[in-house]
Amino acid sequence: MDFIYDTWPWYVSGPLIALVMFLLLFAGKSFGMSSNLRTMCSAMGAEKFADFFKFNWKANIWNLTVVLGVVIGGFLASTFFSNNVVTINPVIATQLQEDYNFNSVNSSYLPKEIFSAEALDNPFNILILLIGGLLVGFGARYAGGCTSGHAISGLSNLQTPSLIAVIGFFIGGLLMIHLLFPLIF
Repeated sequence: MDFIYDTWPWYVSGPLIALVMFLLLFAGKSFGMSSNLRTMCSAMGAEKFADFFKFNWKANIWNLTVVLGVVIGGFLASTFFSNNVVTINPVIATQLQEDYNFNSVNSSYLPKEIFSAEALDNPFNILILLIGGLLVGFGARYAGGCTSGHAISGLSNLQTPSLIAVIGFFIGGLLMIHLLFPLIF
């Protein structure tokens, strides 16, 4: 069971991702999660309100099963097949605890100071989550896909726009954590 509970090594997870990508390429499909939001909105009738949602969403129904699998698999993995602890670098853990008052470091996947029911009592946390969600949604649409779509599917298809997007994602992440995070928290 330790194999299931621990993080999988690159030589197991890497070939599994490659196998899935090969099967998708063979089937003429591309992988990405953010495009599913468009598919779900279209399936629920959003084409009545915006032309962006007017397309044959039934052709992408297979990708909605991927979303369902991710939700179910994520729930099962976090509830039954994990110790629910992500150990991070001790120097970073100390900095998060001392400088930013994140006391849930190394005890949960996400900081409970932001991502918990109790944290929703704080209007600042709600504002951060709303702004962050809007920026991620806008960025995924502006980039033509999300990190998983570009980094896994786009790069495996040798698409130059995906390489540019992934470089942009990394630069954005570095700017966020080194410049904006200290200002926000």
